[in-house]
Amino acid sequence: FKCVACYHQFSVTSGTIFASRKLSYTDLLAAIVIFVNGAKGVAALQLSRDLDCQYKTAFVLTHKLREAMAKEQAGAKLDGIVEIDGAYFGGYVKPENEKADRKDLRLKANRSGKRQCVVIMRERNGRSLPFIVRHEGDAVPLVRDHVGTLATIYADEGTGWDDLHAGWDTYRVNHSERFMDKGVCTNQAESYFSRLRRMEVGTHHHIAGKYLNAYAGEAAWREDHRRTDNGNQAAMVGFAAMASKQSRQWAGYWQRAA
Repeated sequence: FKCVACYHQFSVTSGTIFASRKLSYTDLLAAIVIFVNGAKGVAALQLSRDLDCQYKTAFVLTHKLREAMAKEQAGAKLDGIVEIDGAYFGGYVKPENEKADRKDLRLKANRSGKRQCVVIMRERNGRSLPFIVRHEGDAVPLVRDHVGTLATIYADEGTGWDDLHAGWDTYRVNHSERFMDKGVCTNQAESYFSRLRRMEVGTHHHIAGKYLNAYAGEAAWREDHRRTDNGNQAAMVGFAAMASKQSRQWAGYWQRAA
């Protein structure tokens, strides 16, 4: 299209995350369908083969879709029963060849220092909000911003969650003894981590630190809509992409403009 006033040319995707696209509309729609079809995510290399495009094109496109999906979680407030838990990702250290030279990676001194903690706040029959922190306890201020004061929190025995008792009705379950204690459990949070761990191990492999937040958000979206059929999932992602403004993080990524 062309504006009759200023003669500026624009298209349906102008101003959206698909701005300045090179792929055809058919390929963009196909990419969305393929992307939502993977229960544990879809590798950019696989998508590049399916679309017959370069790997970097598929890589940036999938991250733009994750950015659009994350808009659904922005500003969400959780109430009712909220399960909270944390798990560590990244910071892989390759073991030495000789067994005698291998170090105990449970010790802090032998780690890479690149491990990050993904904290999930999951409302029963509601939304899931993931956050990236250094340690579990660092997420307590985030709980204050995203969990209602009348909510009931379920957490495990980790000492990082001790401060939650000061602000919420909090119940704990000691996983070293049992998975559920009188109805108190974090099974929904563990279900989220199961999906994210399978994404890391089976699909994406060694997720880099700066991208962990994007993959954590994708896993949360997939968990929240796991009962939604593929057609509606594709429509939801498509609408979210067209409603999102042009990406500042991924526009010109490979030209080092971001």
